[in-house]
Amino acid sequence: MAKSKPPSVKTGVLGSPFLSTIDLDWARVEDPQAHPFNLRSIARGLPLKLPTPITMLVGENGAGKSTLLEAIAWSCGFDPLGGDRRNAYAEGVDGHALGRCLRLAWRQRVADGFYLRAETFYQWIDRMEAMGAHFSQYGHRSLHSRSHGEAFLALFQGRFEDGVYLLDEPEAALSPERQLAFMAILHELEASRAAQFIIATHSPILLCYPGATVLKVDDSGIHPVDARDTEHVRLTRDFLNAPDRYFRHLFAPQDE
Repeated sequence: MAKSKPPSVKTGVLGSPFLSTIDLDWARVEDPQAHPFNLRSIARGLPLKLPTPITMLVGENGAGKSTLLEAIAWSCGFDPLGGDRRNAYAEGVDGHALGRCLRLAWRQRVADGFYLRAETFYQWIDRMEAMGAHFSQYGHRSLHSRSHGEAFLALFQGRFEDGVYLLDEPEAALSPERQLAFMAILHELEASRAAQFIIATHSPILLCYPGATVLKVDDSGIHPVDARDTEHVRLTRDFLNAPDRYFRHLFAPQDE
């Protein structure tokens, strides 16, 4: 499980999200019709309040979840390809027109955290090894020596303590059982009252984390929703209850 560590923040903000509001300063936007400002979810969804330590972003592919999460990470000073603020930004990578125009309001600014991008996670390991990292917090074993899912869990257990953590589809490498193990890690870190998570996910399991704020990202903006009312949870539940009904529709001849 995650390591125990005394909180490093002031007593007055323990148990509250450090990052409280995300807003867009339209005065900084050069072209409102350019991507990603033309995404309706972003144009209509900000400012965004974060009232709980754990926030889930859910929506269809292309809705803008990852775009927004990456921009928040850039505004927090994290490596845009994934990692923490101790890594230099990847050479030639910008694409953060949105990040430069975000305004982040903090109850208390914290220095630590991590931005996880599932698709570039192995590149982050490569960069760490190139910098001479010894991976002591991961049992002195390179994360490349583990399966994708095991490497994810090792990162969560060995690296996550205090701070703000931005995770883009952490379930990508996790089996359902390992997703439950990840939720136990989230609970321990949340209970320590010194960690905040913003998670973009399609996982119906993670969406049901108790007490999390679930925000649906779609063309109408970004708004709170009950996890049980999301299409991800409803479709998964209905499919498992009656898979043959879905197969009859999916596999029906095209001329019927």
